[in-house]
Amino acid sequence: MPASTRLAEELRQTLRLRRIAQGAAILDDAEADLAKLGPEIPGAASLLLLVAQWVDAGYRDHRFLESLLQRFPPLCRKTLSIDDYLCLRMVEAFCALAVGNADPAIEALDFVLKTERDLCDEALAAVAHFWKGRAHRKKGEYAAALEDIVRARELAQDCADDRFTAVIQIQESWLLFQKGAPRDALRLLAHAEAVLNSTDHWVALGNIESARGRIVRRAGEYHKALEHFARAIDIYARGAPQHRNMARALVNAAYVRRLLALQIRKRIDSAARFGKARAGDRARPSPAGRETLRAHYQQLSQEAILDLQRAREIYSLHALADGIGNVVLNLGYLHLDRGDIDHATVEATEAHRIGVEQNDQILMARARILEAAIENAHVEEQTGEDVDVAVHADHARQYSEEALALAHHTQNRRLLAAASIARGMTAANDFFQEWELARHCASEATELIGPGEHDHLVEDLTALKARIVQSSGINDALRAWSEGMVGDKTFQQITEEFAEIVIPKVWIRADRKISRVAARLSMSPKKVRRILRNAGSAMPDR
Repeated sequence: MPASTRLAEELRQTLRLRRIAQGAAILDDAEADLAKLGPEIPGAASLLLLVAQWVDAGYRDHRFLESLLQRFPPLCRKTLSIDDYLCLRMVEAFCALAVGNADPAIEALDFVLKTERDLCDEALAAVAHFWKGRAHRKKGEYAAALEDIVRARELAQDCADDRFTAVIQIQESWLLFQKGAPRDALRLLAHAEAVLNSTDHWVALGNIESARGRIVRRAGEYHKALEHFARAIDIYARGAPQHRNMARALVNAAYVRRLLALQIRKRIDSAARFGKARAGDRARPSPAGRETLRAHYQQLSQEAILDLQRAREIYSLHALADGIGNVVLNLGYLHLDRGDIDHATVEATEAHRIGVEQNDQILMARARILEAAIENAHVEEQTGEDVDVAVHADHARQYSEEALALAHHTQNRRLLAAASIARGMTAANDFFQEWELARHCASEATELIGPGEHDHLVEDLTALKARIVQSSGINDALRAWSEGMVGDKTFQQITEEFAEIVIPKVWIRADRKISRVAARLSMSPKKVRRILRNAGSAMPDR
C-alpha cells in the first residue's frame, strides 16, 4: 500500500472518531511527505481534501492548506480523474470559505454537488453541503444555509457518522435560533455535546458553548452569556490559544462586557438626572456607590478593549480581514459610548472599508448603522455651525438608508431591525423631526424583534419609541386618530400605540405597580409589562 494511501486511511479513521490530538500528531509527523504532494502521486487530491477537513477541525489554518494546494497548478488538472478534480475544487472552496469569500466557495461547491449526483459519493456530498451551508450563513442567506445543513446532516446520518452529524447539528442549531426557535437550538446543542463529550474535538465543544452564549445573550441574560463565552475561551485555549474561533469568542465576550457597561452607565445617568428616588422606590446610589459604579463601568470597558486587542492579534496572525472588521466595529461602539466621536468615526470608516473589500454586506450594514449613530451624535451635540449640523444630519440619513438597503439583501432580521431603528433615530433627530417616518421605522423594527428577545436591540427600540412620544406630542396622535387619519396603520397597530400612551400613565397613577394596572384594566401582568417596556418606561419588576 502506498504511503499516501496509508496516511489517508489513518487520517480518515481518526477524523471519523474525532480524535483531534491523535490526528494532529499524524499530520505533524507527515509534514515532510505532505510538502511533496503533487498530481503524480496516487490519491493525492483525496488526501488534500482530508487535510482540508482537518484544518476545519482545528489543525493549523488555511495558509498551510493553500501552500499544499499550490502544488496542483491549473494546467495539471486536465489529466486528473473526475474524483480527483472534485476533491481539488472542494479544497479550493474551503480555502475561500476560510478567509470569508463566500461567493466563490458556493460556486465551487455547487459544481461539485451537481457533478457528484452521478457518482453517488454520500460522504463527499455531506462535506460539500456542510461547507456550502456555512458559506450561505456567512452571507446572511439563512434559508439556503438551513437547506444545505439539513441535507449534510441527513447524509452524515446515512453514513452512520454520528460524530460528524453532531458537528453539523451545531450549525443547524444556530440557524434554528435565527428562525426564532431558541429551545430547539439549545436542545440540538445538548445532543451534539453528549455525542462529542467522549472526544477531544475542542473546536466543536468550544463552538457549542459559544453558541449557547449568543442564545442567552439575546434573551438579555448578559452575565450568563459571559459565563458561556468564558467556558468557550477556556476550551479553545486548551486546544490552540491562537485559533480563529478563540478570537471570535473574545469579540463576543467584549460585546457582552460593553452591554453590561451600558447598563451601569444608565444607572449612573439616571441617578444624576432624577436625584432622590420617589418614596417606596429604591434610593439612588450614595456618592460612594456612584464611585463604585463608575469604577465598574471603567473596568468592564477596559476589559472589553483588552479582549478586542487580543482578538485582533489572533485575526491578524491568520490574515482574516472579516474578523478584524468585527473587532474594529466593536471598538467603534466602545469609543462612541465614551463620547470619543473622532475615534469612533475612524473605526467605523475602517470597518466599512473592510466590508466593501470582503463584499461582506452584513459588516457593511453594521458599519453604516454605527456611522449613522455617530452622525446623529454630532446633530444632538450641535457640534459646529448650523451648516455643519445639516451636513451631519444628511450623512446620518444617507448611512441609515444604506444600512437598510444592505440589510434587505440578507435574511438577517436582527440586522434589518437594527437598521430600521437607526433610520428611525435619524428621522427623529433634532434636525429632521420626521415623526411619521420614525413611527413607521419603529413599527417595522417591532415586528422583526422576536417575543423572547430582551437584549440591547429592544432597549434601542424602546429609546426610539420614547423619543417619538416625548417629542412628537401625544395630543397630535390622538387628534389625528379622532379625525380618521391613520395612514397605512392596521387597527392592531393603532391599538398597540394607544396602549403605549395610556398604560404608562395608568402605571404612574397606580404607584408604579404592575399588578394594580393589570387588575384595573383587566389585563395580564405579562402584557402590561411588555407594553411598559415597549413604551420606554424604566419599570421595576413588580
